[in-house]
Amino acid sequence: MTRATVREREAYAKLADAHRPKRPILRNMASAFVIGGAICAVGQLILDRLVMMKVPFTQALAMTSTAMVIAGAFLTGIGIYDKIGNIAGMGAALPITGFANSMVSPAVEFKREGFILGVSARMFQIAGPVIVYGSVVAVIVSILRVYVFK
Repeated sequence: MTRATVREREAYAKLADAHRPKRPILRNMASAFVIGGAICAVGQLILDRLVMMKVPFTQALAMTSTAMVIAGAFLTGIGIYDKIGNIAGMGAALPITGFANSMVSPAVEFKREGFILGVSARMFQIAGPVIVYGSVVAVIVSILRVYVFK
């Protein structure tokens, strides 16, 4: 086996770059903005409806978050949210429904391996770090709020 010279590697990299498909950045940004905005608008509609029904605001916030997580998990379970995510990218991953998707997708994918080693173990594969670091930051912010910013 011969080693490629620097010149050959540079020529190959140039050739590969010439054949690499161009990413439609503007289209991706627009679809992320529109679909992410639509997801957030649905959440706002739910919140507004709950407030109109005289639900206390803090309770309405919790109910809205719960409804959006359930909707994201349900749509992932029936295979629709992954299609939305393919089109919207971060527009679908960033809202709270994306968190539900990151929990349910591995669970659905590994359900054939059983409940313990498949669903339960794989469910936190992607969302686990988010939960851990979110909890750590919440504790730090709470300590700062209590002891520093009285």
